[in-house]
Amino acid sequence: MAAALKCLLTLGRWCPGLGVAPQARALAALVPGVTQVDNKSGFLQKRPHRQHPGILKLPHVRLPQALANGAQLLLLGSAGPTMENQVQTLTSYLWSRHLPVEPEELQRRARHLEKKFLENPDLSQTEEKLRGAVLHALRKTTYHWQELSYTEGLSLVYMAARLDGGFAAVSRAFHEIRARNPAFQPQTLMDFGSGTGSVTWAAHSIWGQSLREYMCVDRSAAMLVLAEKLLKGGSESGEPYIPGVFFRQFLPVSPKVQFDVVVSAFSLSELPSKADRTEVVQTLWRKTGHFLVLVENGTKAGHSLLMDARDLVLKGKEKSPLDPRPGFVFAPCPHELPCPQLTNLACSFSQAYHPIPFSWNKKPKEEKFSMVILARGSPEEAHRWPRITQPVLKRPRHVHCHLCCPDGHMQHAVLTARRHGSSWGDLLPVLTPSAFPPSTAQDPSES
Repeated sequence: MAAALKCLLTLGRWCPGLGVAPQARALAALVPGVTQVDNKSGFLQKRPHRQHPGILKLPHVRLPQALANGAQLLLLGSAGPTMENQVQTLTSYLWSRHLPVEPEELQRRARHLEKKFLENPDLSQTEEKLRGAVLHALRKTTYHWQELSYTEGLSLVYMAARLDGGFAAVSRAFHEIRARNPAFQPQTLMDFGSGTGSVTWAAHSIWGQSLREYMCVDRSAAMLVLAEKLLKGGSESGEPYIPGVFFRQFLPVSPKVQFDVVVSAFSLSELPSKADRTEVVQTLWRKTGHFLVLVENGTKAGHSLLMDARDLVLKGKEKSPLDPRPGFVFAPCPHELPCPQLTNLACSFSQAYHPIPFSWNKKPKEEKFSMVILARGSPEEAHRWPRITQPVLKRPRHVHCHLCCPDGHMQHAVLTARRHGSSWGDLLPVLTPSAFPPSTAQDPSES
């Protein structure tokens, strides 16, 4: 099978500054010492290589028809002529948002500015003027984070801007759990920062046969009302399309309450400080019975936030007496080591989707997001195949992949294109060089 698949991998480490490994610049240079295909247990199960189990990207995601109809009905009844501009403005704002500056960082910047002003002999300032100059400089150079208050009107704009893209990202995360663990049949789910309820709809699309309870938690009463209307087809009356959905503004207090799946999608970035995020992540993990799914924008800010949450769970010394099982990274990382991309590029993924067909919203789109799925149990339960973390660069006979590998490093791979079916976000079913003795395979260019 290894000969048939013929997946060849360069041994060079990826050099972030160059984008490709130096020895892989020549597209036809497939070097000896290739990586071996992981075919120990017949993982293809008679399927063609283009359908190997590491392929996880979904085709274009489409909202359930009942949800799309409800969203359209609500917008037709409430949207004004400026809705398109409001949607574009909110989308740009959410995508460009940074994390709040922590008080310690503000103090460090203030001390630096004060020292800089004092070193200038041309500035003779009183203490009051110095303080004013420092504050003025801080205001000009510091990102002004503001908490969004989702009123009825803003909730509707958010629905028009983010319902379909958020649904696509969460569907991709849930699909990975189902594809890699088909025996998992959750009965309960909790969604923190549930907003429009897209997580509930995505979970129902994946596990609707087994899920019996959906707990939606959001501080905004207007968002909860909107989510409930969407469940009822856009109206305030009638039977909900999905049974067993409950809404509340605060997290369940009892430490005994756990859910099979706990989700926070695009919500941790709405918290005002690192301390608040730490408290929420710890609470969500305590309430996790099997999987904790965290999703944020595919930006450096979103990726950094998720890595903090990942490390908090993995390194957390607090062990719940009710559930002492440790945590491990189910996806996307093939390891529990420090993220090798954290200082360079955001580890993000892309999912294509069909948007809600508004007048300004007709063409297929791509949702760029970052995710971390943490699970209770042992890391041996997860595949440790390398993950493709950037778009695949295609050439006539080869493709270039950037891989996050189980040894905690990035590698640049040159793969033969003839039977290659993997894309951005997929797992590549190969064993990296650190997993086996040096190969004596012959350079294919010599055969």
